[in-house]
Amino acid sequence: EEFSSKLPGRAEHGWLCSDVFFDFTGTDNGEALPESIPSAPGTLPHFIEEPDDAYIIKSNPIALRCKARPAMQIFFKCNGEWVHQNEHVSEETLDESSGLKVREVFINVTRQQVEDFHGPEDYWCQCVAWSHLGTSKSRKASVRIAYLRKNFEQDPQGREVPIEGMIVLHCRPPEGVPAAEVEWLKNEEPIDSEQDENIDTRADHNLIIRQARLSDSGNYTCMAANIVAKRRSLSATVVVYVNGGWSSWTEWSACNVRCGRGWQKRSRTCTNPAPLNGGAFCEGMSVQKITCTSLCPVDGSWEVWSEWSVCSPECEHLRIRECTAPPPRNGGKFCEGLSQESENCTDGLCILDKKPLHEIKPQSIENASDIALYSGLGAAVVAVAVLVIGVTLYRRSQSDYGVDVIDSSALTGGFQTFNFKTVRQGNSLLLNSAMQPDLTVSRTYSGPICLQDPLDKELMTESSLFNPLSDIKVKVQSSFMVSLGVSERAEYHGKNHSRTFPHGNNHSFSTMHPRNKMPYIQNLSSLPTRTELRTTGVFGHLGGRLVMPNTGVSLLIPHGAIPEENSWEIYMSINQGEPSLQSDGSEVLLSPEVTCGPPDMIVTTPFALTIPHCADVSSEHWNIHLKKRTQQGKWEEVMSVEDESTSCYCLLDPFACHVLLDSFGTYALTGEPITDCAVKQLKVAVFGCMSCNSLDYNLRVYCVDNTPCAFQEVVSDERHQGGQLLEEPKLLHFKGNTFSLQISVLDIPPFLWRIKPFTACQEVPFSRVWCSNRQPLHCAFSLERYTPTTTQLSCKICIRQLKGHEQILQVQTSILESERETITFFAQEDSTFPAQTGPKAFKIPYSIRQRICATFDTPNAKGKDWQMLAQKNSINRNLSYFATQSSPSAVILNLWEARHQHDGDLDSLACALEEIGRTHTKLSNISESQLDEADFNYSRQNGL
Repeated sequence: EEFSSKLPGRAEHGWLCSDVFFDFTGTDNGEALPESIPSAPGTLPHFIEEPDDAYIIKSNPIALRCKARPAMQIFFKCNGEWVHQNEHVSEETLDESSGLKVREVFINVTRQQVEDFHGPEDYWCQCVAWSHLGTSKSRKASVRIAYLRKNFEQDPQGREVPIEGMIVLHCRPPEGVPAAEVEWLKNEEPIDSEQDENIDTRADHNLIIRQARLSDSGNYTCMAANIVAKRRSLSATVVVYVNGGWSSWTEWSACNVRCGRGWQKRSRTCTNPAPLNGGAFCEGMSVQKITCTSLCPVDGSWEVWSEWSVCSPECEHLRIRECTAPPPRNGGKFCEGLSQESENCTDGLCILDKKPLHEIKPQSIENASDIALYSGLGAAVVAVAVLVIGVTLYRRSQSDYGVDVIDSSALTGGFQTFNFKTVRQGNSLLLNSAMQPDLTVSRTYSGPICLQDPLDKELMTESSLFNPLSDIKVKVQSSFMVSLGVSERAEYHGKNHSRTFPHGNNHSFSTMHPRNKMPYIQNLSSLPTRTELRTTGVFGHLGGRLVMPNTGVSLLIPHGAIPEENSWEIYMSINQGEPSLQSDGSEVLLSPEVTCGPPDMIVTTPFALTIPHCADVSSEHWNIHLKKRTQQGKWEEVMSVEDESTSCYCLLDPFACHVLLDSFGTYALTGEPITDCAVKQLKVAVFGCMSCNSLDYNLRVYCVDNTPCAFQEVVSDERHQGGQLLEEPKLLHFKGNTFSLQISVLDIPPFLWRIKPFTACQEVPFSRVWCSNRQPLHCAFSLERYTPTTTQLSCKICIRQLKGHEQILQVQTSILESERETITFFAQEDSTFPAQTGPKAFKIPYSIRQRICATFDTPNAKGKDWQMLAQKNSINRNLSYFATQSSPSAVILNLWEARHQHDGDLDSLACALEEIGRTHTKLSNISESQLDEADFNYSRQNGL
């Protein structure tokens, strides 16, 4: 009783038991409890049940429960203050197994108590139990007021997704205590993500459908609920649509005419699959038409009857006729009637020996008949001789022009086939008439030759065809569909001579305006004048850089690579003719053939050769090789780009390959596709110019390997033909999946322009594009104005690979040269000085280079040596090559110089040095200002 009389709520400051006073005024936190009861055997209280966290729903109080063993008393303390004894409900039982007292205590906590509490943490309560040996405390149980707000922080939004696309519906439930659980409904039915592996609802209350199916279309609702209430979000409508796909083409129909020129067609339907739920209809044409020519059947017809034969011994004579006027062709009918006819030649009168009476005549009559026969034959011979002499004289008179037109149909214009033969040896119109003819030279052209007046004919025969190459045969091919590929380009073999016009011509070409006459000779003048690009420079001990402008090809000669007091004239060239490297099997030429020399030159430090390529670099899809041509003209593999080698090093960047070599020669990159996903990068561009017909306008669409030198060759030809670039060139990713390339003209303004029937879409076979060997591939389209007043042209050029990438070239131009906007051919022109020698050719000053090499060439136990320098410059492969060099750091810096030829600053190197230099005192004197000054000097010297 004394113990219970001094419980909390009974005493003002404490209670006394066995002469020991327990203070309840406590310390600052109010947690002073009796530490022990003297001379009392037993154990400390052990809590069998501790109070749990609880939530007050609306105005209903909650009960906190606590149970301990052995326990003389148990009291609750809430927020650091003792709960009054009157608020406790206590029960005491005896544990039969141990014989110890078990005490259980309840208290109620109301909403008002929680709301009135203002503290740094939630409202909490804790149990304190006493036994003979001391006290024990339970865990703190927090008490919070439960609620759930009405409005969602984020409602799910409706989506339209393609089939097999990913659907993500975001849901952020309303704020609440405790936090709301989220459930998703589809069309008011709960979604069970455990039964459908395609659906995931675990990520931040979001609904994720990995691959959309048609069955996933519907209305989705986010449900949020806790112990207080449930809330519904706004419904989100999900539509899974299907884009239409083309079916396979049908077979070509029969020609629509029995004979002559007609058309045949094939069709396909947008049913594979059909568009569904608002999906896009198939792009492209559902019907294709091509021209067809069927030979018309020709019925045979009889020739005139021959003369009657002499009378036979049977008193009959014969005459015959043949079915050759014309003979039956192409399934025509044979002539009807007899081919031989006979009748009595004596009117029924026969002499005894059956000779006809008219054969019995004097000898003088027979002699007179013979004289007449021979006289007629002689006159015929004389007439033929006179005709031959006349034709010969006429041909000789025509040869003064230096050309024979074999097929006169060429003079009528249009697409005709004809041959030109140049003047014979000894013709006075040639500058060097003694030049021996080169019968191996042949040139082939394809395209329209338009000669509209005699002056045009003379211009073609003289200005275009006077050339020191003798006996050149020119063949112009005709086709209704414009020829694709390199047939538009000149093909030639043999030695090139300067294109000098002859002196002494009767016509003055100086008075002829070139703009007016250029369209008439543009196809005949497209012959390239050289088969390679070439540049040279003289280099010494200080080294330098040799650049082929606008080709992406460069050569870096390091400092010290050439011995002192020596100098070499180094050259570099690019083969622009037919590639000498013939692909084997599936191998593809990815770069130009680059030659550097002289081949007998020896360098003490590897030089860096930069070669552009057109591959979309990926080791998963390409196996790229570096090859070199031997002195015998054969190509041998130097190394694979992914291989380890100590003889050379290849660093493959997205658009170029930087090669460290120690011998000069001819090099090229080839690629072997590993999968169908291997991609060649093609540059597509469109050029335009006026045609020979004042109402026509020609569009030429080029697809070339994405190397600067390949596009420069196209630019050179177009400049020569008067072509104008109409749109910025774009990149097309062409896959090695055997699907062809389609080029089409779209959105031609009606009533202003028209295109020839069946020529708006042209298809190029896969092999022509994939194995083009850098030869420019192009398609030509001819547009015609309805009236001469139309001066603006607007259309689209669509270049797409079937089941692959697509590019759109937007043409918006004026056909008048004075109003046309000029588009630059090259976005960044290379330096106008192809050869740079000495320190100005390098971005890193020689003094800083020496300090870097001295720092990193020395092995470091912490790994802060040249290997770290290589790693910081993204050189992580084939490090054994650098280990064999006398100064690995110098070779790494040379490779850095080659890679960053066109960069504007030294930031990448400065960052690498700054990161490594924190542990190198030798680099502390290489300040950022020094690198900035070096960068400024390099940019100023090279005009960047």
